[in-house]
Amino acid sequence: MREFSEERAIGEVVARLTARYPALDPTLIAASVRQAHEAFTSCTVRDFVPLLVERHVREELDEGLRATAV
Repeated sequence: MREFSEERAIGEVVARLTARYPALDPTLIAASVRQAHEAFTSCTVRDFVPLLVERHVREELDEGLRATAV
C-alpha cells in the first residue's frame, strides 16, 4: 500500500493548475497554493487537504480572471 504524501500531492496541484492556467505566472500559482495549504495546517484529517486547496485556488484564480476580463 502506498503511503499518502501530502507534499507530493500539493506539488501535483501546482502542476495541474499551472497547466490549466498557462497565461498566469507559475510562481503566482505556487504562492497561492502555498498560502491556501497553510490555511489547513490545523486540520487533523489530512486526506482531502490537497483537493480542498486545489478547489480554493482554482476558484480564486477564476475570479481573478473574470475580474480582469470585464
